[in-house]
Amino acid sequence: MAANTNRYSTYTAASASSNSNSKDGDKTEKKDLWNSMLSSVASGRRLPEKNIILLGGTVDSQREFFESLSNNELRRALDRNASRTPPVANSFALGYTYYDVLDADQEDTLARISLYTLTSPSPAFASLLQPLLTPQSIPNTLIVVLLDWSQPWKWMRQLREWILLLRTVLVSLSNECKETMEEVMLSWQERGRGGGTNLDGTAAPPPPDGENEMPLGPGEWEDALGLPLAVVCQNAEKMEYLEKTQSWKEEEFDIVLQFMRTVLLKHGASLIYTTPSVPSQLPTLVHSSLGIHSLLKKQPLKHNVIDRDKVVVPPNWDSWGKIRVLRDGFDVDRVSQGWSIDLDQPFPHAQPNSTDAEDGQVNGEDEHAVADPEWSTVTLYEEAVQDPTMDALQLAGRNTHSTQLEVETIDTQAFLAQQLKVLDAFKQKNDEASREGARNRTYKKTNDEEYLVGGGDPERATEAKVLEHIGPVQFNMGGIQVDADDMVQRLKERQAFVSPSEPESPTTADEVVEATPHMDTENLQAFFHGLMNRRGALTK
Repeated sequence: MAANTNRYSTYTAASASSNSNSKDGDKTEKKDLWNSMLSSVASGRRLPEKNIILLGGTVDSQREFFESLSNNELRRALDRNASRTPPVANSFALGYTYYDVLDADQEDTLARISLYTLTSPSPAFASLLQPLLTPQSIPNTLIVVLLDWSQPWKWMRQLREWILLLRTVLVSLSNECKETMEEVMLSWQERGRGGGTNLDGTAAPPPPDGENEMPLGPGEWEDALGLPLAVVCQNAEKMEYLEKTQSWKEEEFDIVLQFMRTVLLKHGASLIYTTPSVPSQLPTLVHSSLGIHSLLKKQPLKHNVIDRDKVVVPPNWDSWGKIRVLRDGFDVDRVSQGWSIDLDQPFPHAQPNSTDAEDGQVNGEDEHAVADPEWSTVTLYEEAVQDPTMDALQLAGRNTHSTQLEVETIDTQAFLAQQLKVLDAFKQKNDEASREGARNRTYKKTNDEEYLVGGGDPERATEAKVLEHIGPVQFNMGGIQVDADDMVQRLKERQAFVSPSEPESPTTADEVVEATPHMDTENLQAFFHGLMNRRGALTK
């Protein structure tokens, strides 16, 4: 077998392999370099992502909140492509939308905010909120609860249901999420107290030398949720409606504000009243709570507890002393303790039907409902701020007793019908009394006439009764109404005056005519004939 005469160098093979390895290494190094450069550029252009979990309200009120927060009208005027406005999908269960926060010049984008909306505090939706809270998203998340001035008497109960729902979600999170929430709450407690930062992004003034940071006051941050909370009370223009229809005064509005400030102080939350189409500090409050600050124009958040329809209470600003100053007689300590009792109640907390609460009966879905404790803040609030519709239902379903102060009024037509019967009976009684009096007067007059005219004669007495019953006889003579009895009486008087010597006077008209002297008819004929001849001569 012939041997292989081809010779090759092992050095050449080794060098070739080494060259190929070096080329592959250079390619890998260049690839890693480009990846690092692209990732750095992408991270530099990546927008900060913030989250808002919007709870409460209706589909329309949530859209109003989104419009007032994102300034969509201004964006449509500046943006050439109006179709870039994101849609709002909040009609079913957990809704979603987003918007970009622009700088003061409407050119630079500061951050992108994602809004997750929920309208019902049902326990079934707790599983939808849990995936939204992660160790990365918790520091960039804000909880917003919407309330409406159309029903302020429901605020305390609605707020309790939402906080209990949040508690069920936060308790079920992982330990890593809970540690992150503790760090977030510690940083929030330090804001504006020294050593931290204010809501407008500026550094808080350091504490004086030799002193620690300002300690927390009574009732402050006693029940931190783990996430920053803001309560937005919409449609503040309806305060005027409450004044006109429900007779609300400044005292009622102050009581509502004192309750809300005392409760929110325990969670370190903020409060704001808003009115549609009226500029407010809502964007400043929300954006500063998320750590979004303008690079061109500082917008400080100012507190306001004087204008009742423009109230703004920033976090870490309020205290029990400021709440008491609003109106005397408000028990801040009792309300704060009662709120802790409310949050210890099981969730969901079924509400008994108000109309059947006295009988111990409730509707079908509330068959396991229990009454709120006596010291409950919800109970105290609903006693101070009463629902007018429930008051009417309670009065309608309550049995009236003689010892009660309330009086049930009847229908106006029914009342008038009863009074008409009373008036008819009274009128009938008066008519009978008047007829009886007339009968007695007639009987007395008849008796007197019988005594005077009849002289005891039954026939003349009967004639007098008949004449009294018939009345006077009248007839018409030449268009003149003449009374026969009066005429006869005058003739009798005239005859008596003409012939006083005659013993008897005529009693009838015929006798009077016969008794008159005979008139000279011939002279009268001659007189009238002369008048006729004279008229003929004048005619000629």
